[in-house]
Amino acid sequence: MTGFLGGLHRTLHRIEDGLIVAVLLFMILLAVAQIVLRNFFGTSLVWIEPLLQNAVLWIGLLGAMIASRKDEHIRIDVASTLLPEKYHPFLTTAVDLFTAFICVLVAWYSVGFVIEEYEYATPAFANVPSWLLQAIIPVGFSVMALRYVALFGLGLLGKRPKMQEPVA
Repeated sequence: MTGFLGGLHRTLHRIEDGLIVAVLLFMILLAVAQIVLRNFFGTSLVWIEPLLQNAVLWIGLLGAMIASRKDEHIRIDVASTLLPEKYHPFLTTAVDLFTAFICVLVAWYSVGFVIEEYEYATPAFANVPSWLLQAIIPVGFSVMALRYVALFGLGLLGKRPKMQEPVA
């Protein structure tokens, strides 16, 4: 990819990478601060625990988004061991479509969940609304769906990149 789309593509990857690093560093700093407060000062900050729980959600979905960009998701692949090699491209294309469908489904229903959280104005902690922290769910699954739709399209055109071989 070159030109504007290539630059946009690289920028989006950098944003994902930067976000996961920032969230992880933030989690580590908060966890260390909580440990120090508890062990040396006999106190703690009550908002750190729910924030860390939500940060785990962010780390998980950002990690899944990053894995999907290189098609490095965990896969249970029994069919490719049973089918001859010539059917593998068709199988991969079908799996891409199925994965995209599931991601779209989860994104769709998670939008409803986030809207419901917004309407009920449930706080996650302090004055931070829970919908704001949970918005990563539809965003993450939408990004993954788009990536697998793209892989499906490339598969139909016979231009899908080869999957990474598993490391033994």
